[in-house]
Amino acid sequence: MRQKVKNFRQQADSERKKRDIFFLLIVSLAFLYIIVSFVYGERGLIKYYELKKVERDLQAEIEALQKGNEKLRAEIEALSKDSFLKEKYARENFGLAKPEEYIYQFKEDEKR
Repeated sequence: MRQKVKNFRQQADSERKKRDIFFLLIVSLAFLYIIVSFVYGERGLIKYYELKKVERDLQAEIEALQKGNEKLRAEIEALSKDSFLKEKYARENFGLAKPEEYIYQFKEDEKR
């Protein structure tokens, strides 16, 4: 009878160890899955840092465009108030001239 109890105890211990190992394996795999998802998933760290870089790039582009807009607004304001600047702008950009004026245009030498 002692032998049966001893065998039963060994069998119970063996099954408990198998159950514990199986539980530890399942928990480890779940933890590994969570870590991999956290780093490489659709909303993981790598994607987060890529999106942060895109955000910084877009923010820099927005700032550059805003500065360009301010410059253009200042130019529009200056052109609307100063007739000399209007005349200069028309001459330089459109090749316009007053009546009885001549415009000389020089071609730049082409290097061959």
